[in-house]
Amino acid sequence: MKKRTDNFDKFANQKKGSAIKEAFRQEKKKIKAEARAAGEEMRKKKIEKMRGEQEKATSFKPQAASKGKAAGFEPRASSHTGAKKHTSSKQKNTVPEAQAPNLPIQGKTGDEQMPLNKFIAHAGVCGRREAADLVKDGKVTVNGDKVFEPGYKVSSKDKVLVKGKQVFLQRNAVYILLNKPKDYITTASDPQGRKTVLDLVKTATPERVYPVGRLDRNTTGVLILTNDGELAQKLTHPSFEVKKIYEVTLDKPVIKKDLEAILSGITLEDGFVQADAVGYADDKLKNIVGIEIHSGRNRIVRRIFEHLGYDVKGLDRVMFANLTKKNVDRGKWRFLNEKEVRLLKFMNNSFLKKKVTSQ
Repeated sequence: MKKRTDNFDKFANQKKGSAIKEAFRQEKKKIKAEARAAGEEMRKKKIEKMRGEQEKATSFKPQAASKGKAAGFEPRASSHTGAKKHTSSKQKNTVPEAQAPNLPIQGKTGDEQMPLNKFIAHAGVCGRREAADLVKDGKVTVNGDKVFEPGYKVSSKDKVLVKGKQVFLQRNAVYILLNKPKDYITTASDPQGRKTVLDLVKTATPERVYPVGRLDRNTTGVLILTNDGELAQKLTHPSFEVKKIYEVTLDKPVIKKDLEAILSGITLEDGFVQADAVGYADDKLKNIVGIEIHSGRNRIVRRIFEHLGYDVKGLDRVMFANLTKKNVDRGKWRFLNEKEVRLLKFMNNSFLKKKVTSQ
């Protein structure tokens, strides 16, 4: 058999760029896992040490302590009841809605334990998924120890630092609807110093709020900002399939065949996508199209039309969930009222994707 003299085998067996990247990723993953394990071990030792000191401190109890209140000690149950009464009296004396838009975050007491990423979200830093990424990337410390597990339980008694800055649970929930203009970034801050949506609502509340989901820099329309991490999680999670309606202005008239393709579904580089409804916004102006979609994938509307050969000249979100920008000028904002918040919290079926259920 004639020996091969070409270099094909050498080329075929050469380590490809993707293999090198994968090896690098695995090595990085291994280092992170080792750092996480070391952090957990250190934290366990610290907790054990603290428990030992507490046991020593409580091993001798003065007789006066049994007298409870007389010895300066008040049972937890009675103090909690008092707190409840104080809260209810506050709620009865509410001022008109326009003057007091802040709503209490229900079920969030200072001593309640919750996952670390949820704590960060309720502190108004970002959404829960982004908070989980911050924890995994080692940018969060709890009581001086770096924590890598998003589900690690904490309470308001713990000292939580995100990127070196201490964060605290928000006491009041704030819900803002902004009619986003062009040239604003949908982030809490921008390292390049560009304008962000928070610049537009900085006078709205002393509480720290953040945007729910994202709109591209040149996309306009309805954007929600809040410090309610639980609601933000619901509104952005793919499983809830929250309805969004956009008005799209294109460089040329859209042919009917392409509208049908969008409705039946097309396959993009990251998978299949299908609009819930699509049609001309005006029969005379066929380059302006309305599209209803529930997918939250990045730049999804722009990519749908670009895939079909159109250039998107303007993109405006006219509805998110059940909320529109009616009576809110571009660049302006308003607080959501209690009814709107209630509908969002209970995921009213009117603004979710219609699902066919079998009985």
